[in-house]
Amino acid sequence: MIAVFRLGAPARARLHALRELYRRFFGENTPEARGRRLLSEWLSEEQRAQFEQHRHFDVIGSDSGKRYRIHYGTAANVHEVDEAGIATMGWCFVPSGFLVPGDVMLAQKIALETDEKGALALANRFPPATHSEHFYRRPF
Repeated sequence: MIAVFRLGAPARARLHALRELYRRFFGENTPEARGRRLLSEWLSEEQRAQFEQHRHFDVIGSDSGKRYRIHYGTAANVHEVDEAGIATMGWCFVPSGFLVPGDVMLAQKIALETDEKGALALANRFPPATHSEHFYRRPF
C-alpha cells in the first residue's frame, strides 16, 4: 500500500480524486442505483418530480381509470388512492425473481398502465396503513 503521508500535496490530491472517482463509479453502478435510473427514465416528468420529492409516484389504471400510488419498495407498496390522495386499498403484486426496488416498481407501473385487471387479478389485497406507519421506512 502507498504510504500517503510520504506523498506530496499534488500526489495526495490526485489520490483523493481517484478514490472519489472510484467510489462514485461503483456507488452509481450498483444494481439498486441502476434500477432507480431505469425507473426514472420511464417516469413522466410529473411522476419523476413526485418520486424525487416523496419517494412515490401515481399511475392511472388502464381499465378503471383509478389512481394508484407506487411507493419505494418491493412488496405491499402499491395503494389505490382517492381524489384526496388517501389510500383506500393496498395491493401486493411483484414480478418473479429477486429484483431491486426500482425494477419492481417499474414492472408495477407498466402492469397497472397496460393491464390493470390482469395485475390486480394476481395481487393480494390488504388494508392500507395509516399515515403515521409510513414514517418507519428508511430513505434510499
